[in-house]
Amino acid sequence: MAELKTKIKLYLEDNSKTWDEEKVIIQDDMIKGVSSPYIKTWTYDIAKPDDSKIAEYETAGNAVETNIDIDATRRSQYGTWQDQMEMIYKDQKNGTSTFKDHCDKVRSDNPKV
Repeated sequence: MAELKTKIKLYLEDNSKTWDEEKVIIQDDMIKGVSSPYIKTWTYDIAKPDDSKIAEYETAGNAVETNIDIDATRRSQYGTWQDQMEMIYKDQKNGTSTFKDHCDKVRSDNPKV
């Protein structure tokens, strides 16, 4: 399930707005140990989304959050920038495609949704 903040960000983007920590405050009162976040404060000049409007962004929110995880995995698998520069240098020197092949493999092993 996508986080409330992610779904609100998508709602704002659809309405040509950007996230501003001062214009929206999310609160979670944790009732009997169960998380139930809600919009406590809303000062945007567009309508505050109700629960049904927020629910419309569940699928897109899940995709955004999945892609964030995939990006983190890709970054770790690409290696350091020093290693990447070494591959590029050797490719240019030797006429090989090691760096491109490495990047293609990382991307194919970790496709975005």
